[in-house]
Amino acid sequence: MPPPTDPQPEPAVDADSASLRAILRHQASTVTVVTAPGSPPVGFTATSFTSVSLDPPIVSFCLNLASSSWPTVARSRHVAVHLLAHGQQALARTFATSGVDRFADPTRWRAGPEGVPILDGTLAWLLCRVVDRVVVGDHAIVLAEPELLRHAEVGTPLLYHSGRYAGLDRAAAA
Repeated sequence: MPPPTDPQPEPAVDADSASLRAILRHQASTVTVVTAPGSPPVGFTATSFTSVSLDPPIVSFCLNLASSSWPTVARSRHVAVHLLAHGQQALARTFATSGVDRFADPTRWRAGPEGVPILDGTLAWLLCRVVDRVVVGDHAIVLAEPELLRHAEVGTPLLYHSGRYAGLDRAAAA
């Protein structure tokens, strides 16, 4: 017996599809800030951070090629990925805002190894050596090998879901 058929054909997806954007908003993502050394240093909020491989250890994030941070990240040998803690919505907004000095007060940071800006008070951070950049459409996928890791002993991540910041329900997280 043939499998049942769907009586309604699926609509075609195009790059500007409101339907595609609506569907993608259903995925909750960890909020990160990626920083890179430069004069001045750069940084941006990203929800595309993911683990790619454990052996060798490789992580990735995506960056729009039109971003003001892209020229610096395109030539940086090292970057830092900061996992934001619940309660760091203001920091996430700062690094998501165009045309501002993201490293000015009240942002607390210091120059870390390889001159990479390290943000204070985040849930965790990874200093990474960039191993590849793959351009796909209007974004680059940056692949990087973590070389140094730091994390807080307590805290929960800042999440992004349905166009807004969120956190974990402590009862559900237990």
